[in-house]
Amino acid sequence: MGIYKTIKEDFSNAYKNDPALNSKIDFLFNYPGVWAIAWYRIAHKLHRANFKRFARMIMGFTQIMTHIDIHPAAIIGHRVFIDHGNGVVIGETAIVEDDVVIYQGVTLGGVSLEHGKRHPTIKKGAVLGAGAKILGNITIGEKAKIGANSVVVKEVPDCSTAIGIPAHVIAKGRCTDPFMHNMLPDINKEMFEYLLKRVAILEHILVEDNKSVLEEDLELEHIYETFIKAMKN
Repeated sequence: MGIYKTIKEDFSNAYKNDPALNSKIDFLFNYPGVWAIAWYRIAHKLHRANFKRFARMIMGFTQIMTHIDIHPAAIIGHRVFIDHGNGVVIGETAIVEDDVVIYQGVTLGGVSLEHGKRHPTIKKGAVLGAGAKILGNITIGEKAKIGANSVVVKEVPDCSTAIGIPAHVIAKGRCTDPFMHNMLPDINKEMFEYLLKRVAILEHILVEDNKSVLEEDLELEHIYETFIKAMKN
């Protein structure tokens, strides 16, 4: 597919991914992510043709206009949609496959100064939530989902959901589930709830010997099991 057809496909893809897009005027002024991808296509072609300085100049200008920083050497597939886009960073050796959705504030960054592959690979159909930081030469699997503001430093399997700092995989084998941020479990909340109740029970034991303590402890173990299950799924 030629560069013109690829850019045209990127423009059409915006209408499929955002129901708020109602007119060409909206598209012209309110979709910096699409324009950043379009300019990347041109810069990437120039970069591969060894016009590397010119390619960097184009993406530098694009960064000023869109607040999206994409290295022209990065590899980005078809129908990649950057929604809103402000603050998105895609590093030099990053690979983003087809049909990936990237929300604002996402970083595909490196953790090494070594030459070679040092940025993430995002497989087909993955969704990267707002503010997610995916760092290092790791792979995010096909149709995987990364929760908002998560920091991912380890591999995420296909059809999995990862959240937290550092991110933990909380669901596997769910390729068709919608990405609903409001339904993701709060791992930190569950852990703090467990610790607070455990302390309360121990204090109660020290003060008086009460049979109800056993029931409270059993309830607490159920909370703990729920937490462990969320961590290991």
